[in-house]
Amino acid sequence: MQCLPEFDRLEGNRGRMDNSNNVLSILYRCTIESILTGCFTAWYGSFCTALNRKALQRVVKTAQNITRTELPSMEDLYYQRVRQKALRIIKDPRHPSHKLFCLLPSGRRYRSIRTQTTRLRDSFIPQARRLLNT
Repeated sequence: MQCLPEFDRLEGNRGRMDNSNNVLSILYRCTIESILTGCFTAWYGSFCTALNRKALQRVVKTAQNITRTELPSMEDLYYQRVRQKALRIIKDPRHPSHKLFCLLPSGRRYRSIRTQTTRLRDSFIPQARRLLNT
């Protein structure tokens, strides 16, 4: 990683550092993961192609090899963030999208809509509803 000289320095001193894996993990979570997941819920679900997802997953695998720890996949991070964001919207009645999350009469599942295009189907609200219904 040429753009992060600190990362290389930490990797080179791996033998001398007691908690180098922990430090590298924290560095990954704080820098690289936050850069990769910026506005994640907006672009990953609907605009990210399979080729793009594969490239992003390669970055995670490279970081796993460097840190020698298991890191969550991009898909796992996406579903976690979508769930968190949807739950925040549901809890806030003043949120503009709050009314889009209406429960069915059973009170257990959220109403889903039929979509004719994959662009709408893969957007945030329908994906969040499907995720909360599982």
